[in-house]
Amino acid sequence: MINLPIIFSILLLAAGFYFLRRSAREGASEKVIGRLSNEFIADEKVNISFLQRELLRAGVNLAFWQVVLLLSGWFIALALCFFIGGWLLFLAVTVGSIILVRIYLVIRFHRRLQRMISQLPQLLDHMIRSLKSGRTLGDGFLLAIENAQEPLHGALLRTRNSIQRGMSLPDAVNDFANLYDREEFHMLALSIAVNDRYGGNASNVLENLIGLIRDRDHASRQLRALTGETRVSALVLGGLPVAMAGYMFITSPELLLGMWQQSSGQWTLLAAFALQLIGSILLWRMMRSI
Repeated sequence: MINLPIIFSILLLAAGFYFLRRSAREGASEKVIGRLSNEFIADEKVNISFLQRELLRAGVNLAFWQVVLLLSGWFIALALCFFIGGWLLFLAVTVGSIILVRIYLVIRFHRRLQRMISQLPQLLDHMIRSLKSGRTLGDGFLLAIENAQEPLHGALLRTRNSIQRGMSLPDAVNDFANLYDREEFHMLALSIAVNDRYGGNASNVLENLIGLIRDRDHASRQLRALTGETRVSALVLGGLPVAMAGYMFITSPELLLGMWQQSSGQWTLLAAFALQLIGSILLWRMMRSI
């Protein structure tokens, strides 16, 4: 009998190794080209894949051997799930693990983004002092990046490298704003683009931007304080079914295991898992909108 999940896992593992080796070779080539092409002018937006974009936004930097180790462990776990629970458990673990990784990246990105927003006024203030001391806007921006704290410093390293390769300051900052897709970054990119095209006193624009960012942060903190009870209620509603299922599995494991051994019980548990997942996603989106 042909085990399709095992064959599918082997094909995915082979494809993963192929794309990892290809990305490693392309990354090495890009580094060499970046060092050699000092006069290269990048006017177009840098295109990256969806996975690279999500990892970059979340600040996840994995070495090649770490990616290989994680993928190998994932495929081994999927194979064990297939031998233990059949193709239904294999499918549930595959989809569930992908969704959990996606949720982890989103949560990590939003936490990192909030810290970056809180550090942005300090970056802008450093740019203002550089402008008042006689430096240009580009030099002040690069100097502010060097003195920025993490995670804003690490997020702007890609922008700094783009500028050093020859990309114009407005295009580099606009690429940064499009990557993280936050209004504060878009306003910064727009301010720099307007100043670069029409001139004027950039210090006043940056000072107004600092005041706007701080006002938005103050209003956001007030809103979170007023809606704290609603968010706690959403967390309780989302975690209560999971806690009840865990309690039932610990106190009476034969109940859930007996259901899993029957086809109707398997579909019931999978339906419950799907409904719980959909409800958790809806509650999470409602919490984000507050």
